[in-house]
Amino acid sequence: MVKPLEFWFEFASTYSYLSAARIEDACAKAGVPLVWRSFLLGPVFSAQGMTDSPFNMFPVKGAYMWTDIARCCSDLGLPFAKPSSFPRGSLLAARIAAAHSDAPWVGAFVRAVYHANFAEDRDISDDDVIATLLNEIGLDAAPVLAAATAPEGKALLRRATEEALERGVFGAPSFVVNGALFWGNDRLEQALAHARAS
Repeated sequence: MVKPLEFWFEFASTYSYLSAARIEDACAKAGVPLVWRSFLLGPVFSAQGMTDSPFNMFPVKGAYMWTDIARCCSDLGLPFAKPSSFPRGSLLAARIAAAHSDAPWVGAFVRAVYHANFAEDRDISDDDVIATLLNEIGLDAAPVLAAATAPEGKALLRRATEEALERGVFGAPSFVVNGALFWGNDRLEQALAHARAS
């Protein structure tokens, strides 16, 4: 029986942009159910003793990452513009994705936020930008925002981040299939194969 694939992502994550752009189609083609799992990298990095993105803490690694991301986006036909601020806060967007993870529009929202950040250099930490993105994908922003910022909505993202730590997720993107962890955009196909073989 095919197992679902959990996609653990963070909106500040460059490589998650690549995965988010293709994961829905890839899962559909493979016949693998997709579960969207929004979480925050800050607490995960903090638990590893880091106070910033490793791409900022290690400049040589960061310089390589920006070159690599540009190449990968070109290969995938994805637009890319290096953000003027990195990493950008994405708390509201993450809360929305966590609170509405089962909504039929969550994939479109996730892709819209990544596109805004990594293709258009829009400030996804701005609540008005997020509301505009919701409107742009055909939603009434007010009830979506209300659900995500209610105590129950906030708790969902908090619990998801705690679960990520408990399950050994240490970066994004990560894919979890039947308890097995796969890290990095280049492991998506391996995770899909595992889901079909499980």
